[in-house]
Amino acid sequence: MTATIFIDGEAGTTGLQIRERLEGRSDIELLHLNDSQRKDASARRDALNGAHLSILCLPDDAAREAAAMVENPKAKLVDASTAHRIADGWVYGFPEFEAGQAKLIADANRVSNPGCYACASVAILHPLVASGMVPDDYPVTINAVSGYSGGGKSLIAQMEDDGAADKIDSAFFIYGLGLSHKHVPEIQRRSGLRHPPVFMPSVGRFAQGMIVQLPLQLWSLPGKPSGADIHDRFAAHYDSSATVKMGDAAAAGSVGRLDPEALNGTDDMEIYVFANDETGQCVIAALLDNLGKGAAGQAVQNMNLMLGLS
Repeated sequence: MTATIFIDGEAGTTGLQIRERLEGRSDIELLHLNDSQRKDASARRDALNGAHLSILCLPDDAAREAAAMVENPKAKLVDASTAHRIADGWVYGFPEFEAGQAKLIADANRVSNPGCYACASVAILHPLVASGMVPDDYPVTINAVSGYSGGGKSLIAQMEDDGAADKIDSAFFIYGLGLSHKHVPEIQRRSGLRHPPVFMPSVGRFAQGMIVQLPLQLWSLPGKPSGADIHDRFAAHYDSSATVKMGDAAAAGSVGRLDPEALNGTDDMEIYVFANDETGQCVIAALLDNLGKGAAGQAVQNMNLMLGLS
């Protein structure tokens, strides 16, 4: 039987990316609403309850409303918004999180898709905190840069539309200066940290791509691990993953620059460990497409697991 999929919010940035990945597949059938039906609560309710699986690409409040519309106990949901990422009753949709997570997702009816920044941050932090290499009360700082597509249609227009009243001309800017970015609770909860990390996001003048960096003073960690120890921890954690991969340890010392657009168009993530054992310092960097593994690609991966598809 062909699985039916409804993308609630398919006209948005993430929704369009998901639709592109699913169009042409013979093992699923996409359900579409026309322009007038997309704002019709009755039509959306029917689609949400009638599809085998729906992917919510909506603002948080609208995602909560959509989830509340589902009365069919067999209807499955993947929520790409922030609304349910730390909510009870929802399985965290990062299959590589730890052993058994992919099965939890496969058996679930409600899965929350990680945020793009959070997916990379958790991928770096969770293996280190869970193993005790980084204490759960460590004062974590995360620096990150993303392409402007992560801000959705409004930021895309500000960066691309010369006629926009609030056009942004900057080549680069930082934001989240109130230190309360919406991904911080997710990062803290899923990483196992006792305290919120200092999270400093930024945007560059490129459409897609992302680098998330975690600096560590290795001399301050229990046992004073080396850069090789940190690399080995990640290599063991992601050994069986097809999407989260380690950057070449031997090459890491000679990498002159890391390009945030290097994995654009893929659904992969690469983790690099840059260390100076003489100074006892290390920077861990996760590279990904913010619309791939950071959004649409992750949603499709979760969908495949939940429906038992390749």
